[in-house]
Amino acid sequence: MTRSWLVGLCSCLLVLALGLGNPPLRAAAPLQPLSTVVGLPDWPGRDGTEIAPDQGRESFMNAQVPGGGVPSPPVAPRLVQALAHSSNYGDRFLTDARGEPVHNEFIVVLHETVASAQSALNLFRTAHPRDQDQVSYHSLIGRDGTIYYIVPPEKRAFGAGNSVFDGPEGPETVLTNPSFPPSVNNFAYHVSLETPRDGFNNRLRHSGYTRAQYYSLAWLLAQTTVPDHRITTHQAVDRSGTRRDPRSFNLQRCLTLLRRYPSRAVPVS
Repeated sequence: MTRSWLVGLCSCLLVLALGLGNPPLRAAAPLQPLSTVVGLPDWPGRDGTEIAPDQGRESFMNAQVPGGGVPSPPVAPRLVQALAHSSNYGDRFLTDARGEPVHNEFIVVLHETVASAQSALNLFRTAHPRDQDQVSYHSLIGRDGTIYYIVPPEKRAFGAGNSVFDGPEGPETVLTNPSFPPSVNNFAYHVSLETPRDGFNNRLRHSGYTRAQYYSLAWLLAQTTVPDHRITTHQAVDRSGTRRDPRSFNLQRCLTLLRRYPSRAVPVS
């Protein structure tokens, strides 16, 4: 009996000794939420105004701009509110899980749905009690150019898991939940493009995105102050090695359209 007690005691001490060298990470204090953001697209209808079902879509696509540019605000593509279930998004935080302040500037992360826009919206509207199942984007652009607003900009959408943004100032990522790898979600604005039907699979490429999607994406990005070099893709920030989206995306075409907006024009040297 005495020997068994001593063996058990030694085992407990060994576990404690091993744990003291590498204790489980726990938040030093409650994370401080961010309540407002500057430089991201506003939430349409926030002030109580109604969004017309086809607000400006035809005039947006057909507007003639000198020099072949794209229409500027206030002309907009069709805008639709499609709020995600509250389990699929959370607060942005001013501190990380260690209690350290975070100061990351915003980035835009581009995705694709790999299914229809409607199936993605249905998924985001479904409650997901388990953390590992929660998913969302801030906005989604349909094949016809409709922009669906899913998560308010001051909130953290769950668009990327294990992820890091490699910017000019080095790798950027934030740990907000000790049970999961760090991610870019705390400072990312996630935008997804509806995938064409021939892309509902795992091929490396598909037929690409519509003219309306590129125009709407440029319009949406023009509502931000995120610089061009902080516009990236899910594939670029992913560290799981499993993400390739948005496949067949032409970033240069997007940036060319974006830079035709007066607020985003490249200075002439």
